[in-house]
Amino acid sequence: MNGQELVSSSSRQPRTASDANHFILTFENNRFASELFGQFDQNLKLLEERLGIDARARGNSVVITGDVPATNQARRTLDYLYDKLQKGGNVERSDVEGAIRMAVAADDQLTLPTMERKAKLTMAQISTRKKTIIARTPTQDAYMRALERSELVLGVGPAGTGKTYLAVAHAAQLLERGAVEKIILSRPAVEAGERLGFLPGDMKEKVDPYLRPLYDALYDMMPGDKVERAITAGVIEIAPLAFMRGRTLANAAVILDEAQNTTSMQMKMFLTRLGENSRMIVTGDPSQIDLPRGVKSGLVEALQLLNGVEGITIVRFKDTDVVRHPLVARIVRAYDSTYAAQAEESDPQI
Repeated sequence: MNGQELVSSSSRQPRTASDANHFILTFENNRFASELFGQFDQNLKLLEERLGIDARARGNSVVITGDVPATNQARRTLDYLYDKLQKGGNVERSDVEGAIRMAVAADDQLTLPTMERKAKLTMAQISTRKKTIIARTPTQDAYMRALERSELVLGVGPAGTGKTYLAVAHAAQLLERGAVEKIILSRPAVEAGERLGFLPGDMKEKVDPYLRPLYDALYDMMPGDKVERAITAGVIEIAPLAFMRGRTLANAAVILDEAQNTTSMQMKMFLTRLGENSRMIVTGDPSQIDLPRGVKSGLVEALQLLNGVEGITIVRFKDTDVVRHPLVARIVRAYDSTYAAQAEESDPQI
């Protein structure tokens, strides 16, 4: 068998030894097996750390020992990653982390209705001509599936969970498919009151720096020259929230980012712009509201008012969904626990 020949799923089934918690996985393609295990078996070591198992490479095989649930999770993780390599993909540390998370979630009693529970590990994907993104957490999986099904999706949670990035990726995918005619990306500019007058330059120069994260995500999904042409032609429009007033947004993928900094009236205005054959995605972090004291966040209000409304899906990310860097998740938890303690001190009845 040469290094490029594909291996059927049945050839990778574990050969069970006398101990139910001990088995051997053998992969027929030596090169893929080497990439799967990682340099100095670093991917297997990550499996050991996360799942509490023992995983030892022997040539193109790996001996896995541990509790039944954990060893099954390890098998699903390795099976999924090997399939990824066979299809021409790469396996990075982040891919291993994501696959482990999904394998563990498949065994948990998830409350996410969009999560699919299957014997074989499956993850939602967003594909554009330039890049394919695969869900790395159960919540990302639920979010990506919701983007496919619902006309209005609200993705809320801490920084680093991929809310905005995945929203822009989905919008780019819809544009490439021809499912929409344009992409509209918006943020409440600088402040909730959108006071752009004190910034130097014309309107584009005032707004561009504040919308840079949206530009960055676009350039990740589409070739740079194509993005520039689309912006020039108005196929991709990036504008502050104030520019949405009075418009009906039809045949478009519309994204409102940093929505926690909208007022109630601004949020209502934006949501009612939804036109025929359009998809709307609202993202934000209710823990990072920059509105003046006493002004209610339009996002917080919308989460209360729109919960359970037909055609609308709300996906809530947690610190465990942070994929940016492990330290970011710990930072988020530290801040959240501090704020929670302060809230209890200020109101003992909470």
